[in-house]
Amino acid sequence: MIPDPTDLAILRHLSRDATLKASEVGRRVGLSQPAAWRRIQRLTDAGILAGRRLDLDAAALGFGVTVFLGVKLSTKSRTNLEDFERAITAIPEVQTVEHVLGLYDYRLRVTARDLADFERVLRRRIMTLPSVGNVEANVLLSEEQRPGPL
Repeated sequence: MIPDPTDLAILRHLSRDATLKASEVGRRVGLSQPAAWRRIQRLTDAGILAGRRLDLDAAALGFGVTVFLGVKLSTKSRTNLEDFERAITAIPEVQTVEHVLGLYDYRLRVTARDLADFERVLRRRIMTLPSVGNVEANVLLSEEQRPGPL
């Protein structure tokens, strides 16, 4: 399914506020509530609209540090990759795990209460995982959320 301009408009509105009801989406794009609901359902069935999520303010919850880690594995067999992925996803401070091409094998987004907490997570949890070789850390200073290419 290739989204038409009305579908793209619906996606733009929902990407800004996923709590919008079909009636409000329809009003904003010039459709009736049933027509908007059918389009939203079609986008969901096609896998284009793949759920709605809640964004939490990490700093307000006491997690003031976000660090991006580049992780290069020392050995790269299929078993090592699967073992690493299984182990890294079990660490609650690791928010995202991305298998990437380039200098590193994985890019991780890690949240911690402060730098001392991050150091604890790095030393005791991440660096002890099997096959972890080189690690590079980049501390997030600021972030601007962009809506994407729609």
